Amino acid sequence: MTSRNLILILAATTALSALALSAARARDVPKVATGFVANVLCTETFVSGLDPARVFAETTSAMPGAGLIAWALDYRLDHARKDVTVTLFGLDRSRAVYRGEGLGCYLDHGGAVVDIVLPPSEAKPALLPEIGGPSIVLPQTPQLALALDRAFAEPDKSTPRNTRAVVVLKEGRIVAERYAEGIGIETPVLGFSATKSVVSALAGILVRKRVLKLHEPVPIAAWQKPDDPRRAITPDHLLRHTAGLKLGSSLQASLASALEPVNRMKFMEPDMAAYAASMPLESMPGAAWNYHDGNTIILALLIRQVTGGSAASMMSFARQELFEPLGMRNVTLEFDALGNAEGSSQLLASARDWARFGQLYLNDGLAGGKRILPEGWVKYAATPTPNAWVGQGAGFWTNQGDSFGATYRTERGWPRDAIFAKGTLGQYVIIVPSERLVIVRLGRSPNGPPEADGVFELVRDVVAATGSKGKLAGGD
Repeated sequence: MTSRNLILILAATTALSALALSAARARDVPKVATGFVANVLCTETFVSGLDPARVFAETTSAMPGAGLIAWALDYRLDHARKDVTVTLFGLDRSRAVYRGEGLGCYLDHGGAVVDIVLPPSEAKPALLPEIGGPSIVLPQTPQLALALDRAFAEPDKSTPRNTRAVVVLKEGRIVAERYAEGIGIETPVLGFSATKSVVSALAGILVRKRVLKLHEPVPIAAWQKPDDPRRAITPDHLLRHTAGLKLGSSLQASLASALEPVNRMKFMEPDMAAYAASMPLESMPGAAWNYHDGNTIILALLIRQVTGGSAASMMSFARQELFEPLGMRNVTLEFDALGNAEGSSQLLASARDWARFGQLYLNDGLAGGKRILPEGWVKYAATPTPNAWVGQGAGFWTNQGDSFGATYRTERGWPRDAIFAKGTLGQYVIIVPSERLVIVRLGRSPNGPPEADGVFELVRDVVAATGSKGKLAGGD
């Protein structure tokens, strides 16, 4: 056989393998699509208390490509059983079930379901000083009122922003907030991938307690064979999305992203952590940056393992060490059928609670003078990850460094020292140390044009209204 023929055979074999893989993944699309919609509908109906018709319309209109199949999606909501079933063309179906207070919903794949019983939450006084009173804080200046007017405006009806909440903290106090109809001070709002930053904070607390070490291999059972290269993966790799696991990408929430294996993990597998841990490497740990939800699912598994081994023990740890000290009283964290925390995207908190979380990072990890996060953790979170073109640090997005993303944002008015938690479809918790600002923006906005959610304009407006030339400079 000539070398030319061998090359042709290898090329043909590779192409056929790729086609077979694409076909296999294409078969996942209906289940991934119905799973995503069912989970969001269940969560925002039974946890957030929103109208399911509104949730369905805003969610499918915001996801690029979803409009192509929205007409074929149908949902049935059972208030008595507290579940939601979504079908595509009346055939492929997914069912999400409400698990209970503080636990939200899970996707029922027809197999075993772990029962999770949370102990009653203790009403301990918060360490973080109160950020606002019992009523909505109206904008403290005309400039802030205009900033919120613009944030809630709909300048382009073809790409509605659907802003749900904006909260602005200056020097630790709310100076402006506003909510869409049906959402209030205590409404838990889904943060999507902003959840990752909360999980990173839980990891930081364990580093402070010396239970985890950032640069030592994680004890994942599936990786412990002597010749397994995954044994080299550390918490730092997971936080920076450089672990190298072959799960595709989570950068976009769109119909096309349904082909990614990471979404099979999220919407088709009853044990997300086991599926993520079973994946081979596509690059050696630390060698390449690849943002996907599997990194945080593994990190959440690690946190669960070292905080008692159960979903209930992990949630108790999160409450005692993070939520209660910050006064985050409207938090729900969801778990899959087998009790793995969906730490990549399924934490809900009120807009004020998200702001309290941001204030912890503005305070360099302190709450009421007590150290919650390790000394230097905020600086670590802000330090750019090499080759992360969107501008990512460790558990947070960052404007430091010379990445394309950091440059893009700073050229459009974001301060260079800003870091932020970010969730798909327009969720932001933005921390600006130089301005002593925390800006929370939550909504259901399209992932398409970079400024479709209005957040660039919001940051510019708030900085101008509260900064050195603003009326609020130097005080709250």
